[in-house]
Amino acid sequence: MKVLAIIPARGGSKGLPGKNIRPLLGKPLIGWTIEQARASRYITDIFVSTDSQKIADVAETFGVSVPELRPAELAGDTAPSSGFVVYTIEKLRREGKEFDYIILLEPTSPLRETEDIDRAIELLDSRPDADSAVGVCAAECAHPAFMVRRNGQGLLVPYQEEMKTLRRQEIGEVYYFEGTVYVTRPDAYLQKQTFYHDKTLPYIVPKSRAFEVDDLEDWFIIESILKNKIR
Repeated sequence: MKVLAIIPARGGSKGLPGKNIRPLLGKPLIGWTIEQARASRYITDIFVSTDSQKIADVAETFGVSVPELRPAELAGDTAPSSGFVVYTIEKLRREGKEFDYIILLEPTSPLRETEDIDRAIELLDSRPDADSAVGVCAAECAHPAFMVRRNGQGLLVPYQEEMKTLRRQEIGEVYYFEGTVYVTRPDAYLQKQTFYHDKTLPYIVPKSRAFEVDDLEDWFIIESILKNKIR
């Protein structure tokens, strides 16, 4: 099995500037993901997709060569998220490199474990009827059954059809997308240019590993979880 890990790390971040190389417990954020990828049983190649030379230099200190920076047209805030994935697959194919699976590992999910990477790959590999697998987490407090919205008069009305009190045991499970893992078959991605479609499997991630770094508040939550985990 040949598996390519793509680690996307743009230099620009409005929520938390410089977050991809910001030290998290003494280690640059991107370093956590690179180490997880390198420890995988299945990943054979790692490609860091970045538009920042600073990020590229940090990645190389963790043993990952960055042969080029991401083209500017694929690095802006308005660039489609699928663009750099398609670009990377096609670039490596031109170099004669083919892969059975592509796994996207975002540095903003440092709580993932290497077993998440391997199990997600195994999940997709065991299901020839599916073309991708993505990380999801069960919605609990944010379950739609407990949500309300404002109507035209500014009053609260239920998100669902009628207002009633439900116990958690009475509602069906729903999930939200989180950023731990995204696995796909390369040809399927080139065709659909998304990980989410009618042949996507859920890789269920516990809440304790589903936090993502979007802002400083997220950073402190993740830092606290990691401190207690390492002890």
